[in-house]
Amino acid sequence: MTDRPNSTAARDVAYHLHPYTELNAHEAQGPLVITRGKGIYVEDDAGKQYIEGLAGLWCTALGWGEERLVEAAARQMRTLAFGHAFAGRATEPASALAEMLVSIAPHAPSGPMSKAFFVNSGSEANDTQVKLVWYYNNALGRPLKKKIIARKRAYHGVTVAAGSMTGMAYVTEGFDLPIDRFRHTDCPHYWRYGLPGESEEAFSARLADSLEMMILAEGPDTVAAFIAEPVLGAGGVIPPPKSYFEKIQAVLRRHDVLLIADEVITGFGRTGRMFGSETYGIKPDLMSVAKALSSAYVPIGAVLVSEPIYQVLKQGSRTHGTFGHGYTYGAHPVAAAVAVEALKIYQERDIAARVADLSPRFLNGLKRLGASPLVGEVRGVGLLAGLELAADKATKRSFPPEKKLAARVTAKALAQGLMVRPLPGDVIALCPPLIITEAEIDLILDRLGKALAEVAAEAKAEGLI
Repeated sequence: MTDRPNSTAARDVAYHLHPYTELNAHEAQGPLVITRGKGIYVEDDAGKQYIEGLAGLWCTALGWGEERLVEAAARQMRTLAFGHAFAGRATEPASALAEMLVSIAPHAPSGPMSKAFFVNSGSEANDTQVKLVWYYNNALGRPLKKKIIARKRAYHGVTVAAGSMTGMAYVTEGFDLPIDRFRHTDCPHYWRYGLPGESEEAFSARLADSLEMMILAEGPDTVAAFIAEPVLGAGGVIPPPKSYFEKIQAVLRRHDVLLIADEVITGFGRTGRMFGSETYGIKPDLMSVAKALSSAYVPIGAVLVSEPIYQVLKQGSRTHGTFGHGYTYGAHPVAAAVAVEALKIYQERDIAARVADLSPRFLNGLKRLGASPLVGEVRGVGLLAGLELAADKATKRSFPPEKKLAARVTAKALAQGLMVRPLPGDVIALCPPLIITEAEIDLILDRLGKALAEVAAEAKAEGLI
């Protein structure tokens, strides 16, 4: 990549709030300014190139510079640059996208997804889910059935309702979250929370029993929905243990609790199937998608609604009149047109099958890196993985949090030309673009391996291992 613009002045602009960092983190040196990207690579304003090992923020599935997406946006801007979905209006791209989404979405136990409600982000999608669930129960004459159960270490967004479902302290502390009506049940992390001698299936059964006890303690007539990511993403890239969702769904059905699948990270091929729900046998009543829906080229997300729920919502609208929820830029025709093109690419190139083929090379290579004295567990599915660091593999003892081992590894990886992300709990997350090649997977493994070796040497000198 050449002819980059001179953007070093960007480092001199006034400080602004940086999400997920301490507010003084960039006072000594400004943020890393990214100026361009191509394929799985991005480049900073000094001309250094990096493999983007997290696909931006779990989202740029088709990589940078996909001309079909660029052209789709340009064509739509020339034809109809804006149109809304209020007061019975629609645009052709949004209608086409809705039809495509409901045609490929997994079915709920009571029937297929039949409607799509468009938003601008995963946070908005999950916020909307809360409002729909509350509206649904009001329409059914169940004013008390409003509580939403999420999971510890879940990530569902940062708006007030979505942030209340997120089970991460950095999203809630200082923000007066969670608000009322939200509860959190156990994190399904078998390696970390399984009891000695407990099998994965027994662990799953224990968590399902714990969820049922929570529902019974709260009162089934007060619990409306359970929300879950097929794989916990920002909470540590934690795939579910064996039979977990089978057992959880049985509990939900017994107590008439809706299941919301948060597919914001796992949707559109990431796990080796089109949706993570297909990978793990999840049959959601409602589903949230965003991020890879447009390969992150423009902001767009969607809430998918099963037909029986839609019929109840329609019944409620007859009572209340106008369905008073929506966003100015929801169903934006340019965003919808890009998302339609992205879905065509996923299907034409059979991206999900490609991920399934590449996954063993990716995950097995990471498991080899698990031999590092820093690594306690390597876990993942498809092209999504996490390395949890531990000071003692046998006892799973963590490193002192103040040593920030995962952050140190990611800094070393950055120096090697690889972008990965540290997560709470000393986890290193990887989520490369789905267009990655075998040779590029090997480059990721090589660069991350070098970063782990450098930090392991430092940790040994410090007496940490």
